[in-house]
Amino acid sequence: MLGATTKRMFAVLLFTATLLMSGTALAGKSVRFVNVGWTGVTIKTELAVTVLDSLGYEAENLLVSVPIAYKAMSMNEADVFLGNWMPSMKSIAEKFFNDGSVVQLRANMPGAKYTLAVPAYVYEGGLQDFADIAKFADKLDHKIYGIEEGNDGNEIIQTMIDKDMFGLGDFELIPSSEAGMLGQVQSATRTNRWVVFLGWAPHSMNERIDMRYLTGSTAETFGENDGTATIYTNVRKGFMDEMPNVGRFLNNLDFPVSMMNQIMTEMTEQETETLEAGMRWLKRHPDVYRGWLEGVTTADGKPALPAFEQRMAEVE
Repeated sequence: MLGATTKRMFAVLLFTATLLMSGTALAGKSVRFVNVGWTGVTIKTELAVTVLDSLGYEAENLLVSVPIAYKAMSMNEADVFLGNWMPSMKSIAEKFFNDGSVVQLRANMPGAKYTLAVPAYVYEGGLQDFADIAKFADKLDHKIYGIEEGNDGNEIIQTMIDKDMFGLGDFELIPSSEAGMLGQVQSATRTNRWVVFLGWAPHSMNERIDMRYLTGSTAETFGENDGTATIYTNVRKGFMDEMPNVGRFLNNLDFPVSMMNQIMTEMTEQETETLEAGMRWLKRHPDVYRGWLEGVTTADGKPALPAFEQRMAEVE
């Protein structure tokens, strides 16, 4: 028989082991998404977080800048990023892909757009190509409007200015939030003031502003296909092996440009919050989320689809 001291030691060891196992279990259910705050990336991230929450995971949505997103994944402080715009993010992301600390998974949105744009009246006035910008420097007040500090698009614009590419050496980059930049552009359009800005699709700006994308981008700027972009899912090193079920879900995720445009338009026209608009869209298109959940289970191994459809039943 065990003595009293031995029994107490055994009880302590058993309690400690239980805590450790519990902590491991909790860690095994935690998924940390990084989100750079752009509307499209926010929609994708909030939908993915909601799906995983409904499956019993503890998913987080952490708002950071693009450089911090990659630093966090490389240091195991974040797990997933759904907004890897390529080729424009190459200068930031490629070193992490090359050293293996961040892994590029499937393309979750092909056929996107990310480059410089102008209002339609500016385009019709002759500013149609990167090479045309400097010709109208005075009309543009020598300014190009970007988004938040540290953004890859801003870096490209600043490099164009620093290297005097396309004769832009005396231009100034005006950084702002996404909403702030669009507010400035919409203000300019009300008085037909000339402005050139960082534009992308999918985004409701394409519906709200009569705008045109410029030609003339190069491999050093927004890519040789006039800013046509592909958006990838990224994960930190080791994540797919540690959480294969979530990995299957991530490899199933796709977000057609038409889907995102429709969600963003509903957000604008009906003043709907990001997640609400996204969930309403999914309810009208069940084949999309069924594809996302193919081969996926809940955190405790049960079929994923019934669990998520319980959550969908709450959507009006």
